[in-house]
Amino acid sequence: MGLLDDKVVLVNGGSQGVGAAVARAAVREGAAVAVTGRRPEPGEALVAELTAAGGKAVFVRADLADAEQAKASVTETVAVYGRVDCLVNAAGLTSRGTLLDTSPELFDQHIAINLKAPFFAMQAAVADMLAREAPGTVVNVITSSAHGGQPFLAPYVAAKAGLAGLTRNAAHAHRFDRIRINGLNIGWTATEGEDATQKAFHGAGDDWREEAAARLPMGKLGQPDEIADFVVFLLSDRSGVVTGSVIDWDQNVLGGLD
Repeated sequence: MGLLDDKVVLVNGGSQGVGAAVARAAVREGAAVAVTGRRPEPGEALVAELTAAGGKAVFVRADLADAEQAKASVTETVAVYGRVDCLVNAAGLTSRGTLLDTSPELFDQHIAINLKAPFFAMQAAVADMLAREAPGTVVNVITSSAHGGQPFLAPYVAAKAGLAGLTRNAAHAHRFDRIRINGLNIGWTATEGEDATQKAFHGAGDDWREEAAARLPMGKLGQPDEIADFVVFLLSDRSGVVTGSVIDWDQNVLGGLD
């Protein structure tokens, strides 16, 4: 459909998981993309895949735990493509911690990746849009756990709940600049990162996805490609005037009780 024809899309945390799915969907819809990641191997492999299929893509190496590198992801994309029209903050740290056992160091790691990096990437992207007097869109990939979450996700919830509030704040601040900023509260999703987390923190076996899917209402975990299609819609003009929305993309209903 060409929903993102002639758009430049930066996907932070785009070398795997939901971010990589967003990059694929954006290229399919006509965008030129830049994807960031800390490790070059998966990022460069994704870019090779996209360019081999005829798309425009570059890899920007960035450790998003460093706010300056988060900002630089935007400036480096601008150096390649001349601008950033759309920003997706898809990186996420999900290491476990409760209120009682979370160290200051772990808390700071979650704030750095899950809140501080999106803040400063948005700062740089919005500054580029304003300098060009151009409209733009931002989508922050958040989590349904931002509503409260599990006890073992205390620092993750704290940081992502902050990102939900930031999404609304920034959207309100820049609505008259025609910069639309929205968020997506995704639920339990089948990604490479979640596979590693389940095995590292919960002793899961190779069949954990099947066991988890059997317990879920729709019989499956969230799928990155389905989430990516929704992100692309929010980035595109087809999502109209919507801004400041933090949308629950999950199969559990907030407030629903059995």
